[in-house]
Amino acid sequence: MLQLQSPSERPSSPHPILNLSFRVFFAGGGVFAIITMLMWVFVFMGKTNIDAVTINPFYWHSHEMLYGYTLAIIAGFLLTAVKTWTGMMMPYGYRLLGIFSCWVVARVGWVMVGLGVGNPLLWLAMAAIADLAFMSWTALVITKAVLAVKQYKQMGIITKLTLLTLGNALCYWGIYSGDPDFVRIGIYLGLYLIIAIVLTIGRRVVPFFIERGISFEGSEKVQVKNSKVLDVLSLVLFLIFMIVDIFYPNKYLLTVSAAGVALVNSVRLLGWYHRGIWQKPLLWSLFLAFVGMCISFVLFAVQPWLGFNHSLAVHALTISGVGMMTVAMMSRVSLGHTGRSIHQPPKMVVPILLLMVGVFIFRVLLPLVAMDYYTVWLMMAQTSWILCFTLFCITYVPILAAPRPDKLFG
Repeated sequence: MLQLQSPSERPSSPHPILNLSFRVFFAGGGVFAIITMLMWVFVFMGKTNIDAVTINPFYWHSHEMLYGYTLAIIAGFLLTAVKTWTGMMMPYGYRLLGIFSCWVVARVGWVMVGLGVGNPLLWLAMAAIADLAFMSWTALVITKAVLAVKQYKQMGIITKLTLLTLGNALCYWGIYSGDPDFVRIGIYLGLYLIIAIVLTIGRRVVPFFIERGISFEGSEKVQVKNSKVLDVLSLVLFLIFMIVDIFYPNKYLLTVSAAGVALVNSVRLLGWYHRGIWQKPLLWSLFLAFVGMCISFVLFAVQPWLGFNHSLAVHALTISGVGMMTVAMMSRVSLGHTGRSIHQPPKMVVPILLLMVGVFIFRVLLPLVAMDYYTVWLMMAQTSWILCFTLFCITYVPILAAPRPDKLFG
């Protein structure tokens, strides 16, 4: 029997940005993406007082790009998506503000460490408590919703979130124990678990978005191809790749597993392809993110034999699987979940997405062909990243902070 809520029973929050998690986390993540990259420019140039004995500056950068920026976007997306998947109300209002505040406090701690202000170990202690509270709280509310409706197929996502919390804890343990191996493992475990989430969620939503987006305007009914065999192969080969690259360095196994992941996902992309995506920036951006990940795994496969820096393949994967994917998803979700048309995105969306493509070109492709100009390419990539998120914040933060046009809660 259908039950209607009276207006007095509808959820309410002190500000629209706290209605659903994607609002506050996408806005906060977008702003932080600018702050942390600006800081990395100064840290990289030796213009801050960061204590390199306490934390390797490269690990500082890696941690905040993964456990800072990326986890904010993942939390915003999952805490919103789980509401759709399970029908259970996710935290909003002051409860949501509590989760978000934990994330903010952790970021403040890491910023202070990057600036070299005060005792870095005290700042990191504050950050550790807040970070692990943020991640544990997020995982807990998602787990409760999933178990309440017995959607056990979502347990894979919960497992990845739990392992991400463990990876972050390893980073902090490595810093306090003075063992950089724990920090390295925590960073790489975090990266590959995030990519695993991207591959899992991407497999669910990208073909669905392509079908809905292209079928919307015409009489053509688009149906893309998917394969259970490819899904299993992608998962197994990626798991082998992750274990080999983190724990068991073997160039033969690395090449075979990375090449396998690239091949499987390239075949998957061929099944998803439709020429109509090039008319839709919110579709071609998602498609190109997967293309970039395929290129990244090819780079992992050939790196042991061609001798270029392992970091180049890592950055290819993070820029495509994290940078492009998150910007593309935020650009779409921020419209659809605020009651706006995803088929008529803001005009600034194209420059935003092209700037992230530029980051990939400057940070990955050009160094491969002209390493002598590496510093130039690096600075151009950093500039493109900062401009991308500056335009994103200018365009989307007002949308994320405004009530829905239809007056509904969300």
